[in-house]
Amino acid sequence: MLIREEIEQQEKKILSPNASCAVDSRGRLKDEEPCDIRTCYQRDRDRIIHCKAFRRLKDKTQVFLSPQGDHYRTRLMHTLEVSQTSRTVAKALMLNEDLVEAIALGHDLGHTPFGHAGERALAAVCPLGFKHNEQSIRVVDILEKNGEGLNLTWEVRDGILNHQTSRHPATLEGQIVRLCDKISYIHHDMDDGERAGLLTEADIPPHLRDLLGRSTRERLNTLIHDIIRASRGKDEILMSAEVRDAMAELRQFMFENLYTNPKAKNEEIKATAMLQELYRYYIEHPEAMGSEYYAMITQKGERPERAVCDYISGMTDQYSIAKFKEIYVPRSWEKY
Repeated sequence: MLIREEIEQQEKKILSPNASCAVDSRGRLKDEEPCDIRTCYQRDRDRIIHCKAFRRLKDKTQVFLSPQGDHYRTRLMHTLEVSQTSRTVAKALMLNEDLVEAIALGHDLGHTPFGHAGERALAAVCPLGFKHNEQSIRVVDILEKNGEGLNLTWEVRDGILNHQTSRHPATLEGQIVRLCDKISYIHHDMDDGERAGLLTEADIPPHLRDLLGRSTRERLNTLIHDIIRASRGKDEILMSAEVRDAMAELRQFMFENLYTNPKAKNEEIKATAMLQELYRYYIEHPEAMGSEYYAMITQKGERPERAVCDYISGMTDQYSIAKFKEIYVPRSWEKY
């Protein structure tokens, strides 16, 4: 018996009846020979970790644009924290850790430079619209491996596409990532906000501190334990009403006091204008994107607006700045 088959049998014996076992996967977009060692979800995880889009996450903004310090989260660190938190919940609920990990590691592959500011910038200027969860699917289906895509399983793709609050993943593992994505950014964005001196523990409403905890560590612990207690034995990933409402109130507090804080966001206007100007330039000069993206338009029939969004959303923060300077800043000015 192959090692993969042994693992698949172990999943059937050990995991919850509500778990998504690898042997029951709905499969891939294109059929391929299974691995002899890894299950399909383990294979998806490895493909995501080794892809170029994953590596670029280390140089993409989470909240703070160009922070002065080594300990502020990047999009990659956010992704890893979502993965760790999701696996903790999945293991406690006897669900499929490999599926959870693959979804978590892939959920933000389509994110723009400069975080949600970049996403809003492209959505505003592109008539086709732009959403980072949909772009993540384009990355894994179309853009990676020189246009071949990663050919991930249906369950991983569903979890990536539906990881936002307004959507509903088909698997419990996808539902875990959806909740842990929110929990993770509330936790680490508060931590970064305190590090930047924009928030203090005393700023948080007392009733939220009493219920959720008096430090970022305590609040993370409270939220994770609440999910596990509320979801055990259920066919849905839940939170208690009291903690869910408190988390929503804490999230609203952060929007009002951190995410829209001028000190944290004073560079967003510049980043937005820059990305939108790059978009307009490449719409007029698609050949300047390079052969891979230009060929999407000329050979594969992709609409220029979508190909340009593919190109810009794949940029890191610093690469987008470099391209803007290359296009618009005369070289003789650089010394000034």
